[in-house]
Amino acid sequence: MEQKQVLIEKKKTNMKLSKKFIEDVVVELVGEEALPIIFFLRGKSKISEFIIAEELDLEIHRTRNLLYRLYEHNLVFFLRKKDKIKGWYICYWDFNEKIIPEAAEKIRLQKIEKIEERLSKEESNNFFMCKNACARMTFDKSVEFNFKCPECGQIMNDQDNTRTIEFLQEKLKELKKNTTHAKKKV
Repeated sequence: MEQKQVLIEKKKTNMKLSKKFIEDVVVELVGEEALPIIFFLRGKSKISEFIIAEELDLEIHRTRNLLYRLYEHNLVFFLRKKDKIKGWYICYWDFNEKIIPEAAEKIRLQKIEKIEERLSKEESNNFFMCKNACARMTFDKSVEFNFKCPECGQIMNDQDNTRTIEFLQEKLKELKKNTTHAKKKV
């Protein structure tokens, strides 16, 4: 069993990640604005934050902010050294490409959990909505408002959430299939 896990880890580190796959993970965790930094660091080692800022034409404060946001998700790591001349500390950054498959799997599992929660809520509640679709509430919440929309004052009617449930079930099925498919690839 342990040997199998070691082989899986070796395959993960040897796997060449596509640009699109990396983009999807970074955008999901940090946002699109962090992509230039990730792709600048990819394939390089120990790059100063000042060089990153200069090469990407970003302010140093913005660059640091993005780097620390990436660091929070373990997508980058750094080495801090003291500049002998100025006495300042300078961080030298690297892209942690090995963490991308694990981060993608974590994102998928979180999405599955959220959809399962939402599906459970949809299946176990009756929802009410006004004809203008201003607000959507559970039965208990609708009773508090006397079945009148708090936004427009219209009467709230029972909403058929069958299509919502079907959509959530399909999305859940798709995410679970992708998770098992990703595990088989490795």
